[in-house]
Amino acid sequence: MSRVEKLTVTGLRNLVDVAIDVSPRLNIFHGENGSGKTSLLEGIHLLSSGRSFRSAKLDPLITHGKDEAVIFSQLTDGLRIGLSKSRRRRHLLRLQDETQKNWESVARSLPLQIIDSTAFQLLEGGPKARRRFLDWGVFHVEHSFLTAWRDSRKCLANRNALLKATRLDRPQLEAWDREFVVASVKVDAQRGAYLDRFLPVFKEVYAQLEGSHVDSLEIRYDRGWAEGANLDAELVRTLEVDRRYGSTQLGPQRADILLLLDRTPAVEVLSRGQQKILVSALKIAQGRLLSESLGVECLYLIDDLPSELDPENRARVFSTLLSLDSQLFVTCVELESLALASEGSLFAALDPSEIAQFHVEHGRITT
Repeated sequence: MSRVEKLTVTGLRNLVDVAIDVSPRLNIFHGENGSGKTSLLEGIHLLSSGRSFRSAKLDPLITHGKDEAVIFSQLTDGLRIGLSKSRRRRHLLRLQDETQKNWESVARSLPLQIIDSTAFQLLEGGPKARRRFLDWGVFHVEHSFLTAWRDSRKCLANRNALLKATRLDRPQLEAWDREFVVASVKVDAQRGAYLDRFLPVFKEVYAQLEGSHVDSLEIRYDRGWAEGANLDAELVRTLEVDRRYGSTQLGPQRADILLLLDRTPAVEVLSRGQQKILVSALKIAQGRLLSESLGVECLYLIDDLPSELDPENRARVFSTLLSLDSQLFVTCVELESLALASEGSLFAALDPSEIAQFHVEHGRITT
């Protein structure tokens, strides 16, 4: 079971040459807002996925006056992962000293979920955020999914290019349509199969965290074209519309997950705290299903857990996370915010040796 053991970060936002040994269970980073706590989580997220959860732009990631940000991690199973993000050249990702062309192997070696303010996008954002959430789970559980997904994206790009052309090349369009349908059906089938496995796990986790809405909450999968319809026939039917927009209107790239309470979008009914409970349940359930399916534990980044959660709900979320036996990286402004008068502490069940505490101030991290 792979966990982060050592972490070094240089040139990332306001962090100052981080080099720390971390706990395989619970790591708490506390300090004032703007001190660099979230930047550390961002570095781990960059290493695992190649993406920041805070910004799509490269320049803000790299410390002012420096040319690159470098993140390195040694895992408990001996794996070494290193990433360089540069202003002037292409990124460099290495796994066991071998340069990687993409993040596939690294993502499988270091699967992670983040619970932070951006997690609300699962409810209030567009379909892209929910597709990304769904595809994370399918990618890890169904290893052939990535090939089908890439094939569908390649076909989609070529089909859209033909749709934008002044004169439509119908033989080419028909050829790409055939390939697109084959790949899309595979993507849809694997997404559907994953959701069938995910929903019972999610319901159980959600019941632990929030009892009042379990029976009325519905998660509905919209595959991106009409249920019961053949995608190939639908592409022919909507060809003129696709030509008008210059893009394909039906297919797995339009898939979505609808979260409903009594047929109303959950985001319109739930309070902010209830929404955080719901997105936390979604993320925790994915990690649990990963563990049950592959025996692999998911690493969790939890940024500002006390935000929008009262002490009782905070305790439920935290105890459920701890029950997964996952490695946790948690940020907070004050350590006292993790304390509970009624239960002593959110992490009282752990042995003190399993807890590492770090103070973050002006980008410096100390134990």
